[in-house]
Amino acid sequence: MTWMRLLAPGLLGLLFLAGWETLVEIRGIPPYVLPGPVEIARTLVRDWSSLSVSLLVTLQITAAALAVAAGLGLLLAVVFAQSRMIELSLFPYAVILQVTPIVAIAPLIIIWVDDVWASLLICAWIVAFFPVLSNTTLGLNATDRNLEDLFRLYRASRWQLLWRLRLPTALPYFLAGLRISGGLALIGAIVAEFVAGTGGNASGLAFRILEAGYQLQIPRMFAALVLVSGTGIAIFLALTLLSHLLLRRWHESAVDRRR
Repeated sequence: MTWMRLLAPGLLGLLFLAGWETLVEIRGIPPYVLPGPVEIARTLVRDWSSLSVSLLVTLQITAAALAVAAGLGLLLAVVFAQSRMIELSLFPYAVILQVTPIVAIAPLIIIWVDDVWASLLICAWIVAFFPVLSNTTLGLNATDRNLEDLFRLYRASRWQLLWRLRLPTALPYFLAGLRISGGLALIGAIVAEFVAGTGGNASGLAFRILEAGYQLQIPRMFAALVLVSGTGIAIFLALTLLSHLLLRRWHESAVDRRR
């Protein structure tokens, strides 16, 4: 049924775009109110030189934030798994960091951090950090107690227990958190760029959206939004593929049962 997973949403998307274009043409809606998909595609091709540079900037921030979130989230989850006291002491602060709206604290971060790129990275990292930490911590704590007793029976060290049992058990949880964090890192980067409002050669897609809105270049705004959405979809698909490749030979969630 793999072809159905691609065909069904593809057909639905084509029907939606065709209806959108038809509505714009029949009602004569001007492009500065609602451009059609054809006009958006033309604008995307025409302004690709500037939009692609902004896309690269946003991608760099997103990728860096996701990498830092994955590394620190995994490391801190391992520390939590080794010490219940540390987990009880620090996990509430991670929750506070997660539930605090990034829009509220982004201006403060941008003021406190002199480097604009670093401040955008911090904002995106804050949004992407918690899913990796919480999911990986859950996975490490979900290890089968009977298997742990078996390892101890054979006098396995704490390192062997972690490396050979607890981390493999937590891997599906970590990858699930990573898929969530991928989209959140992009959202965090976009929100931070909106707040920072940086222009020039170092501007990301968020600034291009603001710039197009100020100049009433609505087709260009939609073109930038298409790039943002396409980037989010590409990140999710890439992380889903990574998860499948790592789990397909042994974990129940990825094993093909049709064989």
